[in-house]
Amino acid sequence: MLLVSAFVVILNETIMNVALPRLMHEFNVSGSAIQWLATAFMLTMAVVIPATGYLLTRLPLRRVFILAMGLFSAGTLLAGLAPGFEILLAARVVQASGTAIMMPLLMTTILDLVPAHRRGAVMGNVSIVISVAPAIGPTLSGVILHSLSWRFIFLFVLPVAIAALIVGSRLLPTGSKRASSRLSIPSVLLSVPAFGGLVYGLSGIGSPDAQTHQIALAALALSFVSLLGFVLLQLRLQRSNGALLDMRPFVHRQFTLALALMVMAMVALFGVIILLPMYLQNVRGLDTLTTGLLMLPGGLVMGLLAPWVGKLFDKVGPRPVLIPGGLLLSAILFAYTQLDENTLLVAIVGLHVLMSIALAFIFTPAFTAGLNPMPHSMQAHGAALLSILQQLGGAAGTALLVGVMSAGTLAAAAAGKSAIAAQASGFSNGFLVAAIVSLGIVAIAAFMTHDTTAAKDEQVPEPATQSVH
Repeated sequence: MLLVSAFVVILNETIMNVALPRLMHEFNVSGSAIQWLATAFMLTMAVVIPATGYLLTRLPLRRVFILAMGLFSAGTLLAGLAPGFEILLAARVVQASGTAIMMPLLMTTILDLVPAHRRGAVMGNVSIVISVAPAIGPTLSGVILHSLSWRFIFLFVLPVAIAALIVGSRLLPTGSKRASSRLSIPSVLLSVPAFGGLVYGLSGIGSPDAQTHQIALAALALSFVSLLGFVLLQLRLQRSNGALLDMRPFVHRQFTLALALMVMAMVALFGVIILLPMYLQNVRGLDTLTTGLLMLPGGLVMGLLAPWVGKLFDKVGPRPVLIPGGLLLSAILFAYTQLDENTLLVAIVGLHVLMSIALAFIFTPAFTAGLNPMPHSMQAHGAALLSILQQLGGAAGTALLVGVMSAGTLAAAAAGKSAIAAQASGFSNGFLVAAIVSLGIVAIAAFMTHDTTAAKDEQVPEPATQSVH
């Protein structure tokens, strides 16, 4: 049931993107305003995720699940009935709050219930959720918008979310003893500009608008100062087990390597998720539905492979899986640099399927290898850190590659190329940067080991406990 719930909330993350042009016309707002439906979702995720480690160590799983799916369901209902843009934007914030809690909850539950030597196979099922849901989102949205109102994007998801909430609230355990400590309000206040500012800054840094670019730079500067203060405060508070987000997972070398690898993979993945549809529509002139259908096979292949890759990881460890995956990903991204206005669509689909195979060989091993060595007391915080860095990697990848693409397009146009040829040249530059970043995956994978024994919990002052019913 947790997998079904996670599938629904992640599907929602990408299902709206295709609808943005129609919503801009529906509510009579500008393109920069309508983009806040996506930006506000990412910002809310970045702000809420740091608190999930705290929630998961202090509340029973059932309560956290009800909170996550309750928020998501309420936001989905509000979005489907929204009478105006402002209400729809607020609904997206509520949805994102539930989504931010769900993924760390899913990973923490797996770490609690599944033995380390079998986690690869189970994490493979999680990878189905992570890979197939975003791939189906744009396609499903295109099909709905082809014949129905945009409201059905939310009303289609709502019954599934409510059913998952009802069934999950009955199946999950009622409660257990959890650590009890006061919530650090200064940590919460610092986390908002620290993580929210970083996502906003990375998302806007590549904007061609000078004012937006300057605001993004200011947000990044504020974020770095706030992030430094947040980390120093967590290091001080974790001695008394009062940190909002425990930093001790970083002392585990395997976790830190996996985190760096995941960020690079997300930079490449999100860059391609943005660049490839833009190429298909701007250079090849395809509509949104056709674009979504062309990208669907890759997502489905990644989902089908994920359980098998998880079982393979359990047998051979991370390096024999991650290194071939990283090499294949780099090769495909370098091949993408050769795309132009005449490339056969069947070749593009084939490359996308191969890239999805490569990513299947990366995500499941990286998740599992990074979280396996975590002692029980750090698992929730480790899962939260992974989720945060996924969001930041995605935002960084989008900002970096779109910025490179835009600069490359302008340079090619200034050199006298036609509009279509200039855009193709810009996309080539973006894919080249993604390919270079992906080489880091291979380098990091070479240092990872197969560790299925979780470290023992460190000796810290015992917190008071209470029974939560």
